[in-house]
Amino acid sequence: MTDTHIQSRMTPRRVVLGLVGLLAASFTASVIWMFVAPVSFWAMLTPAYTGADLRVAEAHAQAVTGDIVLIDIRRPDEWRKTGVGEGAEPLDMRRKDFVEILGTLVNGDLDTPVALICARGVRSARLSKRLSDAGFTRIIDVPEGMLGSRAGPGWLASGLPTRAYQGASE
Repeated sequence: MTDTHIQSRMTPRRVVLGLVGLLAASFTASVIWMFVAPVSFWAMLTPAYTGADLRVAEAHAQAVTGDIVLIDIRRPDEWRKTGVGEGAEPLDMRRKDFVEILGTLVNGDLDTPVALICARGVRSARLSKRLSDAGFTRIIDVPEGMLGSRAGPGWLASGLPTRAYQGASE
C-alpha cells in the first residue's frame, strides 16, 4: 500500500466518527470515575474498624449474661419494624448526647466491653472507630447486624429473640 492509498481511506466522515468515538469513550470513563472516586475517597476518610468483633449468637449470649453491654444503634423506626435484640439497649447513634448516655450505661467505666449492632454492620463499624477515639477501650463490632451482611446471616435470620420496642430510650 502507498501513502496515497491510506490517505484516500481517511475520509472526513471517518475522521469525525473516530473523534466522536474517542469523545464517547472519554465521557464514559469520566462518568464512571465520577461515581467511583467519591466511594474511594470516603473509604480513605473512614478507615475500617480493626478492633474486636462478635457473631450475633455470641453477642446475644454475652449480652444476656451481662458479659458485654450490647447497644442497638439503629433508629427508632428500625426498632419498631424488627424489634430490639434480647439483651440489647436501643440507643440511636444520631443523638448528640450519644457518648454521654453510653458513658452512663457503663457507669462511667470506659473499659466495659461494649458491643454495637446496627442493621448490616456499616454504622457499627464507623461508630466503633469513633468511640475508640473517644476513650472507650473495649468496643466490639457485631458486623452481621440485625439484617445480615457479608459477615453472616444476622440476628433475625439466625432466629435470635427480639422484644418489641417500647420507646424508652432513643
